[in-house]
Amino acid sequence: MAYQPPSFVRRLRLLLLAFAVVVGLFLLADLTLTRIDAAHVGIRVKLAGSARGVQDIPIVTGWVFFDPLTEQVIAFPTSVQNVIWTASAHEGRTSDESITFSSQEGVNVNADIGLSFHIDPALAPHLYLRFRQPDLLVLADGYVRNAVREAFNDAASRMAVQDIYGAKKGKLVADVGTKLRDVLGKDGFIIDQITINGALRLPENVAQAINRAMEATQIAIQAENRVRQVRAEAEQAVAEAHGAAEAARQRAEGEADAVLIRARADARANEIIRLSTTGAVLQYRALQRWDGKLPTYQAGDKLPLLTFDLGRATQNDAEREKKLNELLAEDKARDKTVPAPATTPATPASSTPPATQ
Repeated sequence: MAYQPPSFVRRLRLLLLAFAVVVGLFLLADLTLTRIDAAHVGIRVKLAGSARGVQDIPIVTGWVFFDPLTEQVIAFPTSVQNVIWTASAHEGRTSDESITFSSQEGVNVNADIGLSFHIDPALAPHLYLRFRQPDLLVLADGYVRNAVREAFNDAASRMAVQDIYGAKKGKLVADVGTKLRDVLGKDGFIIDQITINGALRLPENVAQAINRAMEATQIAIQAENRVRQVRAEAEQAVAEAHGAAEAARQRAEGEADAVLIRARADARANEIIRLSTTGAVLQYRALQRWDGKLPTYQAGDKLPLLTFDLGRATQNDAEREKKLNELLAEDKARDKTVPAPATTPATPASSTPPATQ
């Protein structure tokens, strides 16, 4: 009869075997399982076999099983990467990484450049197959930096140094961004932003010449603005003089019209008075104001009392009354609110002027 180990020995063997299986599974999982985190994309690369094209490198995400003997999974970051090439030792690297480019005149311009970019996930296999480098910062300091420097040289070579240093610096940055998108876009680089950080650095003599030119331009602009201001003030003074002259002319015309209207009104009133005054009325008024004494010459002889020929004065009463009525009718038509005056003066109709002494 075969030897049978004790039951606890069998259990111990089973326990050790299960432990070995679990450890083996963990080791196998560690070697054959990986995870592609968020903001990354994974590419599965065949390590054995004939050379393969980009279309044969699949993109994987999440938890991925692979054969560590024949495959490799590379994680490419797809989040935005920020790099800066500066001369300052307190930003970026301690060495001078600033970029120098030349203007249209051949003047060297030095600048601190900042770049933000990310990778197109669909082109990540192509990027890895070309450079065999999954570290994007290494690519940025090499291939991308060279492309940026070349783009600045190309764009700046068509611009004057004064424009680069002045108002057209933004145009330079825009042109560089356009060129970088054309050059780097086919490799999967998507340019988010490119900037010139801080002021441009020029040779001292060039900077002084540009500053003097800008100062002269500012002085010329100020002088031109002053000329415009003086011209505007002169035009305003001329306009005010014209306005005052026109106002004076209109005021004079108004005063002349008023005088003419008053003269016409006086003449009309005098005419009405003349037509309404008869010889009898004149004689009556003269007698009312007589004090009973006859006027005398200078020698002392008395003058006869002034009298009127009432017969001749009354010959044209009908014609005079007709004209008077016409004038009064015109006045009434012009101002209906004013009652028309009587056609004859208010004199005692029945009284007879007193006889002369």
